[in-house]
Amino acid sequence: MLIARLMKRGPVTMKLTLTPQTLPDADTFNVIADLPGTDKADEVVVVSGHLDSWDLGTGAHDDGTGVASSMAVIETLKKLKLQPRRTIRVIAWANEENGTRGGAAYHAENKGRLDKQFAAIESDGGAGRPFGIRGSVKPQYAKLFAPLQAALLPIGAGHFARQDALGAADLYLLEADGVPLFEPLSDGSAYFDYHHTAADTFDKVNPDHLRRHVALMTALSWYLANMDQPIGRAPEQQQ
Repeated sequence: MLIARLMKRGPVTMKLTLTPQTLPDADTFNVIADLPGTDKADEVVVVSGHLDSWDLGTGAHDDGTGVASSMAVIETLKKLKLQPRRTIRVIAWANEENGTRGGAAYHAENKGRLDKQFAAIESDGGAGRPFGIRGSVKPQYAKLFAPLQAALLPIGAGHFARQDALGAADLYLLEADGVPLFEPLSDGSAYFDYHHTAADTFDKVNPDHLRRHVALMTALSWYLANMDQPIGRAPEQQQ
């Protein structure tokens, strides 16, 4: 906008200095915690965000809120003394911003048992007020989420947007192999005011919106962990 204003006055000359550099590879790790399930404990519902942020800022919306709300899923269920049927696995992904190697490593580690990855959630769109859920389930499964939609109506988050694919950064390989993905459907109107800038700091997070975000993520994780029927599998097992 500044450049546009200056150009109205006449020709503009700029000098652009870029300082990024590629350094040698170094070890990095996903951080994983499980809330064990009961009768379906070998099946997993992933709920996740990513650890690394853009260098300019602290990464509050990208993706501190995603990691915090994922961690809060287990905290909330433990406070409520609720034990899911399937294992709920919280993952804070490594290396999302410049390679997504954390997601790729998880996919490779589970390649031979993708039938046990029941569903996966990724929150990487900031903590704007949530209005519902996006899900990459087949059309015939969308109706199964009506009870969850009804439960989320009191916080204004009862919309369910079915899509063929979400393409979430850390989970797209799982999705390509038939694992259904989910993410919050949130107000992103201000997200790119802060995204990958020095302004992406904690003071930009609205506490009420974040609480709603946690409520939605917890309800979605619990619902998926207790469903009676599959909603998608690796390609050879899809119904």
